[in-house]
This record gives sequence, structure tokens and C-alpha cells, in this order.
Amino acid sequence: MRTPRPTLALLACLLLALPAARAAAQENAPPPAARPEDVASIDAIIAALYDVISGPAGQARDWDRFRSLFLPGARLIATGKNPQTGAVRHVAMDPQGYVERAGPGLERDGFFEREIGRREDRFGNIAHVFSAYESLHTPSDPQPFARGINSIQLYNDGARWWIVTVLWDSEREDNRIPERYIAQPRETGR
Repeated sequence: MRTPRPTLALLACLLLALPAARAAAQENAPPPAARPEDVASIDAIIAALYDVISGPAGQARDWDRFRSLFLPGARLIATGKNPQTGAVRHVAMDPQGYVERAGPGLERDGFFEREIGRREDRFGNIAHVFSAYESLHTPSDPQPFARGINSIQLYNDGARWWIVTVLWDSEREDNRIPERYIAQPRETGR
């Protein structure tokens, strides 16, 4: 029996759409339950974010804890310049994409990221934090191998804080962190 061509075309379209539908379902799936102490305040969720990605070489990270910090549909976006061409670029990921892309290197090489300054603005149930950071391979490294700023958008649903977006750029010769973001008392706006 012959299958009509329109039916084959429809079947082909459906088969091609399955991976995208599966990815969208995973992206918007509820995250694992968060530790209440990790999401009780802006300070707590940012401390948890830095803590969960940090650890010595060979240590697995608690990626369920990491995922629990993010609102379904959240984005992590790395920005910077291509060192060869100088072209500005970005890479956008959902939390699982970050785990897959960055996780192996963090666990293999050792990675400790800590906040070195912050500016925060809050209005109602939303907040924006500019969190300056430095990255080390071990806590005792004399100098960081990288520094930059995480631009973190947060949302409070009345029960907890969620990370909506983390957008970051690294410090370079042509992109130094302004002093106002380093080791200053936190500036909070309401």
C-alpha cells in the first residue's frame, strides 16, 4: 500500500520536530527542589551560585543544586571577544547547557569563583546584581586566572528567589573592571 506524499511530508516534519520539542520540554521542566537556605535571600542565592560551581580538581559538582537556583527558561550568557579576530561574541545556554559545556572543565581543572564586589538594585519582586568576581584553580592561588562581572537578574515569587539570567563578561586589557565594582560596600537600591 502506498502512503500519500502529504502524509510522508507531515511524518517527516513531526520526526524533525521531536528533538526540538524534547529540548523545549526539558528547558521548561521544573527544577529540582532547592535548599531553603539557598533561596531565602539575594545574598543566599548568589552565595549558593558561587559555591556550587566551585571545588577542587576531581570533585563532582552538585548539578541538581545548581539547577535548583534557576527559574524554568532561565539563561546563562557568556560574552567576550574572539582573541584571534577581536569580534564580539556571546554564547547563550540554559542551566543544563551550562552543566554540559562548562561542567567537565570545572571538575577536571579545579575552579573557585568568588565575589569581590557587588552593586544591587531592587524593585518589588525583581532585582539586578552586578557581581564582580575572580576565578582561581585553587583557593590558595596567588593571583586569579580570570576576573569579570556577572550581571544577575533575580525574581522573587513570594516564596523564594530565582535566578532568571546570568550575563557575564571577563576582564581584558581593553575591558578593565571599574573600581566602583570592586571591594566597595554593597550599594542597594529599592
